[in-house]
Amino acid sequence: MLQTLTWQPMHGYALVQHLQLRSQDLLAVEEGSLYPALQRLLKAGLVKAEWQVSPAHRRVRIYRITPAGVKHLERERSSFQRMLKGIALVLKPVKP
Repeated sequence: MLQTLTWQPMHGYALVQHLQLRSQDLLAVEEGSLYPALQRLLKAGLVKAEWQVSPAHRRVRIYRITPAGVKHLERERSSFQRMLKGIALVLKPVKP
């Protein structure tokens, strides 16, 4: 979610759609998981939110990544890359 918010601020439903599209439907985020996760990010100061009116004239909460969120994302991305490298090394065939 943080990576998605680096491109542009979005409301929750747009976040879900974007994640599904970018992952070619390999990642599906349910509403029951999305909003609690967004609340945790808000509480941690990694995102901020503001109410706006959508083009369909509905009130929507728009989420925006904070500078602390950008730093957190960088750390998580680095950690994830190390984990992927470790997995690749474990899965690499062993030469006899």
